[in-house]
Formats: sequence, C-alpha cells, structure tokens
Amino acid sequence: MDKEWTGLIKPRKSLRGFSFNGQKGGTDMYQAGLVLEGGSTRGIFTAGVLDFLIEKNVEFSYIIGVSAGSCNAVDFVSRQFDRTRHCLMPEKENDYMTPKAILKKRSIFDMDLIFDKYPKGIYPFDFDTYFASESICEIVATNVRTGKAEYLTENSDRERLMQICRASCSMPMVTPMVRVGDDFYVDGGVADSVPLERTLAFGYDKVFVVLTRNKGYRKSPSPRVDKIWHRYFRKYPKLAQTLEMRYALYNRQMDLVDRLESEGKIFVIRPEIRTISRTERNRERLMEFYRHGYIQMMKDYDALKAYLEG
Repeated sequence: MDKEWTGLIKPRKSLRGFSFNGQKGGTDMYQAGLVLEGGSTRGIFTAGVLDFLIEKNVEFSYIIGVSAGSCNAVDFVSRQFDRTRHCLMPEKENDYMTPKAILKKRSIFDMDLIFDKYPKGIYPFDFDTYFASESICEIVATNVRTGKAEYLTENSDRERLMQICRASCSMPMVTPMVRVGDDFYVDGGVADSVPLERTLAFGYDKVFVVLTRNKGYRKSPSPRVDKIWHRYFRKYPKLAQTLEMRYALYNRQMDLVDRLESEGKIFVIRPEIRTISRTERNRERLMEFYRHGYIQMMKDYDALKAYLEG
C-alpha cells in the first residue's frame, strides 16, 4: 500500500463479530468495495442502481464516491431509497439551475439549496443512520493548492459531512471552490474520477464499479480549454496542471477498468443507452436515466451476487 495512504482509513466501529457475506438484521454486508463515478446529473443513473440494492438490503464494507457519486454514496450508507433522485430531480423542475440562482450564487447549481436546505428539511438526510453505519465511506475532493485528490471522511459532524460532499461536487469555474478546514477544494473528479486504484490498494479483491458513461468513452485533450484553466486558476498552478492532464488520467483509469472487467476481477455496471448531459434539466430524460439504472441493476443482480459471493 502507498505510504501516504497508510492509516487514513479507520472503520467507524469495530467490525469484530460482524458477519460479512452473511446476514445481520436481514442485510447482506459484503466485504467488498463500491466505487461511484460522478457526472453531475448523470449520477441519477447511479441512484437507480443503488436504490435497487437498498431494496435488496445489500451493503458494502467500503464505499467511495466522487462528485455526484459522493451524494449517491452518503444516501446509500444512510439507506435512503429515492433521496438522490429527488435531489437531482426536484419537484420544482428548475429549482437549482434557474438564471436567478446562477447569477446570485455565481454557480450553475444552487449549492446552498442542495447541501443545506435539502438535507435539513426539504429532503431530510438521515444523519443518525449514516453515522451508525459499519461501512467506511470516503468522499473524494481535489485540493486546489496541491492539485491532488484527497479522501475525506466524517463520522459525527453533520455540517462537515455536507461540506465535504459540497466540495466533492464543486465543478471548477462553474461552481465556487469550497473551504474544508484550512484548505479549499473542487470536484474530486478533477484528480481521481474513478478511484478504483485506491480501493484496490486497501486489499479489496471484490470491487463493484458504477460508471455514468457508456462503454468505450474516452476524453480528449482540449488545448483551448487548458489555456482558460491556467488563466482562471493562475493562483493555483498545480490545480491547472491537474485539469490539463485530467483527460489522460481518466483514459488510463478507463483502460484499467476495461482490463480488470475482462479478467473478471471487478464487476462493472454502466449505462447502455445514450447518456444525458451533466446539466440535464428535462424531467423525462432524467427519469428515463434513473429507471435505466434501476433496471440495469435488476438484470445484473444475480450476476453481481454470484461475483461477490464467489
């Protein structure tokens, strides 16, 4: 294991006496990793996948989420069926992407609404169940000073939990960077879009990866955009460098996912229909993508269980 990771992960509670791959209160807790890619509103596909697993009382000992995947991760740990879908597809169609909200908050999303008003009342978050969980849940955010991914956890502080989720979802240039402690952070997907290697480094030989892009998708370099990154983040040159090389890291991660999947070492689920935009606002398209995730997991459920129990 990489030395810089050693000691960063500690279970909330002792796992002694807990029966993995067995039953506890009617729940299947697998000694396995669950990796959740981001993608903003594309995360509604993941919400469908995880809602099916919540219905089946499936849990994982380790969950790691990036960007929208972090929202999915915490809602999965708190066992809140349909909460992520509601947050990504609020009752008022354009609740957090109205021109008024964008101008007022200087953000394409109303982050105060999503990470403050929603969890405290509109779509309440079950903090008690989350903090009582035996699962380890990591949230990935990118440190703007170092340009590196950091893997954040919170076991008791409600405000900090929502703050690190906000940091993980803060898309560079279109949403404000977020302060956590003494540092500022942006979207975890900048430095580690699919943290499979982190999960494998902890010794998990069973890993379930949920992606929000179609099979074969790869990113391309964007020299013009790179110039904008360097200009916009001139005070944070290491972050700009990470943004410039993000495409290469992502493509390498996808190559690893494809190889390990073909070798049967990991289990992967991804959309098989055309993906939606990361800022999709059409409720019908969002609902279609959610249902697709739910149905995909329903179809693959027996195969996933066979993989996890094999």
